Amino acid sequence: MSLLGALDKDPPPGIVCYPIDDDMTKLESYMKGPPDSPYEKGLFQLEIRIPQQYPFEPPQIRFKTPVYHPNIDDGGRICIDILKGGEKGAWKPSMNIATTLISLNQLLACPNPDDPLDAEIAKEYQLDHERFLRNARALTLKYATGQHHVSYWKRNMYFYADH
Repeated sequence: MSLLGALDKDPPPGIVCYPIDDDMTKLESYMKGPPDSPYEKGLFQLEIRIPQQYPFEPPQIRFKTPVYHPNIDDGGRICIDILKGGEKGAWKPSMNIATTLISLNQLLACPNPDDPLDAEIAKEYQLDHERFLRNARALTLKYATGQHHVSYWKRNMYFYADH
């Protein structure tokens, strides 16, 4: 199966992914924020780089859309075990891009404040959850909504519906 085979055959709800300029080592993905989360009204752009040793090394993924989240820093880097290889990571060669993107969407829905990239946001998540939710919603509305995001999503979902 091709790199994007699972995504082409059975795309997960709310997630699209495709190569940039037909280069299978550079992918772009858009995912809708999970329902019942402070991100639910947002559309988030991700940049994916496929290393030469893939699938024996995990893809390099970062959020291009700013996200207020304990496990995502202001550069879009993500702290999740499945994006780490070796003894300390959970990446396995049997994993694929589709399952990885689904896991990232689940991370949006259920942050892990015990393993943060942003300690201040993690502290807020744990000690003042309502404030965290307000801040996450505000940043989502500022950066992950708007006409550009909506029109882009509709255009790509039309493409995926035809295939």
